[in-house]
Amino acid sequence: MKTVIVTGASGNLGRAVINRFLAEGYFVHGTVISNGPVPCDIQDERFEKAVVDLLNEEDAERFTASVIARQGAIHAAVLTVGGFAMGDIAATKASDIFKQYRLNFETAYNIARPVFVQMLKQGTGRIFMIGSKPGLQAGLGTGMTAYSLGKSLIFHLAELMNNEAKGTNVVTSVLVPSTIDTPQNRKAMPDADFADWVKTEDIAETICYYCSEKAKAIREPLIKVYNNA
Repeated sequence: MKTVIVTGASGNLGRAVINRFLAEGYFVHGTVISNGPVPCDIQDERFEKAVVDLLNEEDAERFTASVIARQGAIHAAVLTVGGFAMGDIAATKASDIFKQYRLNFETAYNIARPVFVQMLKQGTGRIFMIGSKPGLQAGLGTGMTAYSLGKSLIFHLAELMNNEAKGTNVVTSVLVPSTIDTPQNRKAMPDADFADWVKTEDIAETICYYCSEKAKAIREPLIKVYNNA
């Protein structure tokens, strides 16, 4: 049985990804935070959640080691944890940038690094990180200074990891969604055309496709999932 790690198991995207991988027959290890505001209520014998502080490098390493010890391999990892903040340059202090760096980059790096090392040993594996349009194109980050800067490092990390993994079947991709159709976004933008947004299920389906045998020859570092938004 193949194994996948999904961070942010209680989030909208995390839940959709977990359910899709369970449907594909994977064993899923999901991370949650202690006393999180949203419970992770997925009930499946092939799903196991763990409380992990992804801002703590040692905690993330212990979690990864425990998955490897139990499963023997990690076939995929989907890192959905992140954060968002508005603010132009005048309103953005260095401390605001550091907070977004920690939420969007450090939480990904702390789990991606030990997973990547294990996948190199295996010679195969897929890592997916969640980027953003403002992180990909600085011009789209106007008014979102700290968020844009924090997300931009995800793309550089993926490039570095793919360079190190050349000659193997280890591939790191960055998913770049447009506006995701979630209850929170609908509440924040009630006048938007929700049909143009991308659904969490569509993102999950895309990720699963890139993990399938049909996509084994694809080495795609950047996956845009925009729908019409």
